[in-house]
Formats: sequence, C-alpha cells, structure tokens
Amino acid sequence: MVSAFRRHQMRVRALQSGAAQPDTAPAAAPERALDTPLGQEYAALRVALHDNLRSLSDIASIEARNPVKIEMARTFAPWIEGVLQAGEEGQAAQDEILVWNLVWAIDYRDWEYALRLAAHAIRFNLASPERYNRTVACFVAEDIAKLSLDQQEAVPHDVLCRVLSLIEGHDMPDPAKAKLHKALARSFARRADAFDPAADNAPAGGKAAYLAEALDHARRAHQLDSSIGVKSDIRSLEKALRKLGPDEAGGGAGEDEADTE
Repeated sequence: MVSAFRRHQMRVRALQSGAAQPDTAPAAAPERALDTPLGQEYAALRVALHDNLRSLSDIASIEARNPVKIEMARTFAPWIEGVLQAGEEGQAAQDEILVWNLVWAIDYRDWEYALRLAAHAIRFNLASPERYNRTVACFVAEDIAKLSLDQQEAVPHDVLCRVLSLIEGHDMPDPAKAKLHKALARSFARRADAFDPAADNAPAGGKAAYLAEALDHARRAHQLDSSIGVKSDIRSLEKALRKLGPDEAGGGAGEDEADTE
C-alpha cells in the first residue's frame, strides 16, 4: 500500500515535472527528461506500469482483468492527479502512465475518470501506446463507440455526447468517426423510445427532438462511411418523425434524405 506521504510526493513531483515543460498544444507533448529527480520518478513508475502490463497479459479472462486494473490504477492515481493539475496550468509532457490509465478506465468503465484523462491526453496530443496504432482521439472515439454499439447500456448517453465534443477538430479516419455518430444515433433513438413528456429533463421539442437528433447523427454516419450500416436506422427514424406530424417533427423529417438505396 502506498503511504500518504508517498502519494503526496508523487503528486507534487508530477506537477513539477509538467510545469517544467512548455505549453506545446497543439503540437505533440515533449518527452520527459529522465536524467533529473523528476524524470527518475517517472521512470520508476514506468517500470511498475510495465510490470503491471506483463501481469495483466497472464490473465486470460478479459472480465477478470478489470478488477485488477482498478487496483493497479490506485498506485498511479497520485502521479496522475499531479499531471492533470499541471495540465490545468497549461503544461504537459508525454506520459505513458496517464495514457495507459485512460485505456484501463475505459475498460473498467469509470467514465468520469476516463474523460478527464482523455481531455488531457487529447489537448496535449499525448501518444497512444504503440500497440493501438491510432491517435488518442481516434482510440477514444472508436473504442467507446464500439462498446456502446456492442452493449447498448454500457456507455451513458452523456458520455457519448462528451466524447464527440472532445474529438471535435481532431483528424481521424472517417469510419472511426462514423462509429461514434452511429452510436449517438442509436442512443438518441433509445431516448426517443423511452420519452416521458412529464419528465423534468424532457427536451423542449419533445420526442421529435430526440428523433431529429438521432436522424442527424445517422445521416452523418452514413455520409462519413456508406457501409456503416445505418440505412435502416435512417428509414425508421424518418418514418417515426412523419408519424408525429409536421407540428411535432421540428423540421427533422423535412431535410434532404440520405441515399438509402
């Protein structure tokens, strides 16, 4: 178990290590110098991280790995808090520890923590682990979207919306972004299906507002990748909006229809 003093020391050193770097956004964050006390702290934690990764590779069950990742993440939490604090002050360096903890947080579905780490990693263009062969923005968009599409209750609706905001303006292959729009289309459609007009958070446009959002995202997904598999979604959403009538449709059904042939 890490002592309170050690946790404090890790956080402070991470903050100092980040503060020693210039604000490099939107260029890639620089590598940390490892020949300083701060760099040596980072290097020691990287050794622990790689030991953890080897231990995880020995666990065959993906489900069984997640509780282990939660325990491992606690070791690195003080360092990461210091890194995030430095980031809030506009300073960052490349940090493999933070990025791997982002991957783990998605795996064990601590969405608030995952999005905090993602925001920092995307802002400062931190590199993904080599095995992922994608930018952090692409990885976050694609993997969270895929999880939502495979297990519709796994990713809260607001998380998908926040991911879309996080990746705005970041380059990635069109099919990757299409997956996120497809996931959002289906999430908005589920909200339309469950719509309760008496709910405090009901949108001003009623059920039609959810359907129109779903249709917009489905059309965008189709525009980005015509093989993404949303043609039937578009047809059913257009039909549902037409059934609501022109006064309730909010204009969503009147837009040019996507090519659904």
